[in-house]
Amino acid sequence: RRGGGKNYEKTPPRRTAGSFVDVTGKPYVEVDTFVPQFDEIGVLPPIGRWDPLQIREQGPERYRRFVEMEIKHGRIAMAAVTHVLVTANFKWDGYCSYLSFPPLKFEDIPAGTLGSWAALPQAGWAQIVAIVAILDNSLFAQDPNLEPGDVVGDRIPWVRYDDPEVKFFKLNAERNNGRAAMMGITGMMIHNALGVDALFPIVQ
Repeated sequence: RRGGGKNYEKTPPRRTAGSFVDVTGKPYVEVDTFVPQFDEIGVLPPIGRWDPLQIREQGPERYRRFVEMEIKHGRIAMAAVTHVLVTANFKWDGYCSYLSFPPLKFEDIPAGTLGSWAALPQAGWAQIVAIVAILDNSLFAQDPNLEPGDVVGDRIPWVRYDDPEVKFFKLNAERNNGRAAMMGITGMMIHNALGVDALFPIVQ
């Protein structure tokens, strides 16, 4: 009760922490949007933690799923960009498909994105999709007990980094390269759709 005889109810404090944990096992703490946070892999300057869809608040399982998908899409995008860069300068000898009429040579498949997609027979794409799906659900299946993106475990001899700082740098580099590749391959597809080379303006 204050002067004037009025009652003032105590306003409960704003909740700043939840019961969720992030993919690192740390408690999820709600932060001010304008305060950069760099507390996990992929959360980097200048934006910091940016989650406009509030996926983190939807639970650790859903958040981890989105992290795994970002890593996977980034790796696929890096492979796609590498395909465009390599096929612009190099083609295998021989035939890609004998089932086509006439038989399809590797040199007949144009470099780029949409052109190579349209030139490859449907049977070829079916084989690629089947192989990727089998690998994604068997040999390279994500173990929930391992870190997001670690899809080989001890089954395959893989480069491991004992130094935490080196490991942190390498994982962040992969995440950033994947994000850049996703933007890059999207731009290449738009270039092809507009009728110019995927590497425009480098290649006119």
